[in-house]
Amino acid sequence: MPERSVVQIPNEVLSQRAAATGGPDAALAADLVDTMRVAPGCVGLAAPQIGVARRAFAVDVSLNRAVQRNQWPHHGLIVLFDPELLHTVGSEIRREGCLSVPDFTADVRRALRVVVRGTDPDGHERVIEAEGFEARALQHELDHLDGTLILDRVASVRTDVFRRKRYEGRRE
Repeated sequence: MPERSVVQIPNEVLSQRAAATGGPDAALAADLVDTMRVAPGCVGLAAPQIGVARRAFAVDVSLNRAVQRNQWPHHGLIVLFDPELLHTVGSEIRREGCLSVPDFTADVRRALRVVVRGTDPDGHERVIEAEGFEARALQHELDHLDGTLILDRVASVRTDVFRRKRYEGRRE
């Protein structure tokens, strides 16, 4: 499947609660994964970000350099339909970026550990217990399904939102 265009603010699909999918959708799963894979540094993508107001997302933190370097635990590729957050533990504030908010990053408070349940692309119920960076990524994508962006999660726009630095080339 070809990748899809990523919807950016202020597109209204990003501020609406997504509708239930009613079950797996192979084409949507492929579009989410393909689009996520072509975006540099992307570790997750929700259906509303590709203009589909349905409750589905893909997350894969395994290719993130910090995850690899620190050998942080992760589940590899996760694609869930109609996911729900069952449990959270603790919290911390960390910097996040978002493909749908391309010009800014923000300091966002998220739970340290989460339990999420949803349906995988094969139609099986899947329960994910995640921590650290993967837990943060799952919560970020769940927020997209509820119409919430990182800018909606900051305590103060003045102190917690930062203009993203753009680099034209890499220094070798």
